[in-house]
Amino acid sequence: MVDLTFGLDSASPVPLYQQLYENLTRQIRSGRLKAGDRLPGKRSLAAQLAVAVNTVDTAYQMLVAEGYLEARPKSGFFVLEVVDTLPRREASAPRIPRQKSAPAPAVRFDLSTGAVDTALFPFRTWGRIQKELLYARPELLYHGHRQGDPELREALADYLQSYRGVLCDPDQIVVGAGVEYLLGLVAQLLRGGTAAIENPGYDRSRTILENNGVACCYVDIDGSGLSPAGVEASGASLCYVTPSHHFPTGVTMPAGRRSQLLRWAAAQPGRYILEDDYDAEFRFDMRPVPSLQGMAGPSGPVVYLCTFSKSLAPSIRIACMVLPPDLLERYQAAFGSYANTVSRFEQQTLCRFLQEGYFTRHLARMRGAYKTRMEQLAAALEDAFGREHIVIGGRHTGLHLLVTLPDGPGEEALVARALASGVLVRGLSGYYMKRRETCPPNTVVVGYASLQDGEIAPLVAALTTAWRP
Repeated sequence: MVDLTFGLDSASPVPLYQQLYENLTRQIRSGRLKAGDRLPGKRSLAAQLAVAVNTVDTAYQMLVAEGYLEARPKSGFFVLEVVDTLPRREASAPRIPRQKSAPAPAVRFDLSTGAVDTALFPFRTWGRIQKELLYARPELLYHGHRQGDPELREALADYLQSYRGVLCDPDQIVVGAGVEYLLGLVAQLLRGGTAAIENPGYDRSRTILENNGVACCYVDIDGSGLSPAGVEASGASLCYVTPSHHFPTGVTMPAGRRSQLLRWAAAQPGRYILEDDYDAEFRFDMRPVPSLQGMAGPSGPVVYLCTFSKSLAPSIRIACMVLPPDLLERYQAAFGSYANTVSRFEQQTLCRFLQEGYFTRHLARMRGAYKTRMEQLAAALEDAFGREHIVIGGRHTGLHLLVTLPDGPGEEALVARALASGVLVRGLSGYYMKRRETCPPNTVVVGYASLQDGEIAPLVAALTTAWRP
């Protein structure tokens, strides 16, 4: 039996049993107490340390539970072998001073593409509906249907058919907390396949697909969007596409090319199109283009995905996908027991928002506000630089513009100079996952959704100072 020589501090705020536990742990891990050593009995150690027997017993039981000691009936407590995992510092190792990085320039205008104008959120109506539901529908505190509340899926089916040309039964709809979550589920159903994705494009979608077992290859887009010939040549069995509003170029895929892409998918069993209807609701020059899913029909090889994060708010994590019947069966077999990831109060609020016509009025208000903002920004930039020295693309849809200065100093310099003037923008080449050398030069992506009244003039003044020779 070993002799323990440490003491305990009764004046310390740390409980005595904790002090004893920590002392014994250190001695075991450092090797001072070796495997097989027998510790003093609880009563003898309690007398030695002038503490209660319960104090020793609590510390011993903690050490037994964590695998430091073994309690042997009628024999006592014995040390078990433990590998020392405590990091050790070399006494002679010099301390390396940390380099202080230069402070980042202050950002006055954040022109990233993920922002929205929260002032346009329908606070009063949304809050009133939620309050009414909270008091009138206590059953919403319980779990609902795993694919989403049936009333919401019916309202979504009606809305998607009326405004996006989506043809589906409500049972084909799955509601989830964001497109990324839903895309991850679909990817697991299609694990082992290869997806052709747009280049340039949304890199996060590639990450989600690859993280869930779908390999990705890159197909360049042109003035009509993703090339069906390029998809065919890639050998992919899937393709991820944003046909209504390609991100980030803003290209809309014409009907002829959509038909070609659908023919590619129908040519072989197991081919699917993953249609992300990105920003389609914000089209300023005409009615939104009907979906690929609507062209294919309810049994066609298209998975349709859309989100309400831009039309409502990013933190309201409501998205939906429409699955063709064969994938729906596989989804229900694989994930049919999963609880839905969206609060039922949020689901039912959106349901009433759709059913009672508030959503369409809200979208009309947002389109008007964003269109005015876009036109004012584009006009101010053209006035500042001259129409012959600036090219502005992407005006017809979405919440960002492509700004090109044909005689500019290069994309990298444009981004750096803008940041030095307090403006955060991203270069277009950052969205190229392959073949960046094909990116149009001197082009930046300008998200304007979060700009407030009165900010356009100082923003353009800052960019003029930054970008003019």
